Amino acid sequence: MVERKLLVLFGSQTGTAEDTAERIGREAKRRHFQCRVEALDSYDVANLINELLVVFVCATTGQGDPPDNMKMFWRFLFRKNLPPGSLCQLDYAVLGLGDSSYPKFNFVAKKLHKRVLQLGGNPLLPVALGDDQHDLGPDAVVDPWLLTLWDKILALYPLPPGLEIISPDVRLPPKYTLNYLAEDSLHPDGGPPQPTAARAVPSELHPFAAQLVSNQRVTAESHFQDVRLIEFDVTGSGITFSAGDVVMIQPQNCTEDVQQFCQLLRLDPDRHFVLKPTEPDTSLPALLPQPCTIRHLVTHYLDISCVPRRSFFKLLSYFSMNELEREKLQEFSSAQGQEELYSYCNRPRRTTLEALWDFPHTTCAIPPEYLLDLIPRIRPRAFSIASSMLAHPDRIQILMAVVRYKTRLSKPRRGLCSTWLASLNPEQGDVRVPLWVKKGGMKFPTDPDTPVIMIGPGTGVAPFRAAIQERVAQGRRGNCLFFGCRQKSKDFYCQEEWELLVTKGFLTLFTAFSRDQEEKVYVQHRIQENRRLVWELLSSRNAHVYLAGNAKQMPAAVAEALQLVLQLEGGLSPSEAEEHLTALERSQRFQSETWS
Repeated sequence: MVERKLLVLFGSQTGTAEDTAERIGREAKRRHFQCRVEALDSYDVANLINELLVVFVCATTGQGDPPDNMKMFWRFLFRKNLPPGSLCQLDYAVLGLGDSSYPKFNFVAKKLHKRVLQLGGNPLLPVALGDDQHDLGPDAVVDPWLLTLWDKILALYPLPPGLEIISPDVRLPPKYTLNYLAEDSLHPDGGPPQPTAARAVPSELHPFAAQLVSNQRVTAESHFQDVRLIEFDVTGSGITFSAGDVVMIQPQNCTEDVQQFCQLLRLDPDRHFVLKPTEPDTSLPALLPQPCTIRHLVTHYLDISCVPRRSFFKLLSYFSMNELEREKLQEFSSAQGQEELYSYCNRPRRTTLEALWDFPHTTCAIPPEYLLDLIPRIRPRAFSIASSMLAHPDRIQILMAVVRYKTRLSKPRRGLCSTWLASLNPEQGDVRVPLWVKKGGMKFPTDPDTPVIMIGPGTGVAPFRAAIQERVAQGRRGNCLFFGCRQKSKDFYCQEEWELLVTKGFLTLFTAFSRDQEEKVYVQHRIQENRRLVWELLSSRNAHVYLAGNAKQMPAAVAEALQLVLQLEGGLSPSEAEEHLTALERSQRFQSETWS
């Protein structure tokens, strides 16, 4: 009989695709499949030619880019020398997760589906295009698509005789068993090891514990937004980077939240435990020490401040002995209850910890071994590096807005990483932050004579500060910066630094202070006003253009301004201007890095 094996591979940036992949894994177990769920880059892609049944779940990030944990897979899959029939034995399906307010909606899923088809794969279904913009979120597409998928898969791989699909009312076993250790079996120094200076280049599995050197507010105290310029000392780490690169920071939960969580779940934070996988082919969580304390698990691993997903309420409903709470949890995890779940969770940005408060009878009945199934891990946060090693050797600086906003909930919402970093005070002793560096998407020209036009409103200026410091240290002129913020007196970051470089002839600076006059002025207006210079740099001097900042309206407005420059100064028609800008993008002369 054919082996009933299913492989679910995911590419996930924020955790939604991983959550959906895990859901498919659970549904496969209910249908008695041997199932593995893995990140695409953890999977040995050379084995793909031996697989018979694979479901790919992948998100699209940025400007149609693959998530970080599938980039190596992506490069391999698009190698020109892969033979056309190499995946002819593979039955596959692709589920995409995207956001239709971006121009390259679900680009990665569409391209992956097409490429596997080119290599001979047999698609079980058309590609599914989940959309964040839908009133019910991506599940509006995912739910019906999965029902059809299981029909197709069970037609190819029927249930073994005598076995039925395990009912959704039955709770599946946890991924790991959690065994508490007797206190006398521990060594006196048995606390979890802190990340230390690793021998290898620091990475997610081996972060470098960098010392926090300074933490300075760069907006006026009266300004609504708190923005920090933070500096880390990375001496001895082996870290190197260039302008455009990104530092990854692993945040942690605050002490107060950790205490509340432990009280709610009646957990002793100082108890030690070890984890054992329930199934032989499951690996242990790489970032957790063994043995580990409950305090370490909750502080450094469980993301108790994230907005819980539908799968959280589904699993929680199994533990509920309280009828009212169970009914509500079941409603939140049903397809019909998604609108209600959205207004309970997503709209007000309610956290996992707050949701647990609302279900007290259920929360105190959660078995500790299900914690790792219930709550996702804390993901590292990415920050554009805002300094150059040539100007600040052995230092990394970031420009960070502290995330804080109001919803209908009484307590303001706070960003986990920015709140934690902002709270750290280097004057209170040796403060350490786990970090590592990753190559960024933006590449600056190697030819010293190539001018650069940088458009960086708000904290979008961070990578350009690194680039300008780097280029000035190399004696390069031809640096042109368009910077925008609200008010010159309140949030003009690094003002003195820019003005000094202007005086020395290293920088041409254009500023847009949107609230300093009656009419709002933004960077796109300054580009149009200075169109002759922009055109001259682009047409005669082969300039490269860079854009960084918030992904909502700004990138489209800037693209429109650049197209107007091409029309008014270059004499191009609107369609030619659009084509020319696309050609600049293709040749990497126009690069952008935006975030939502």
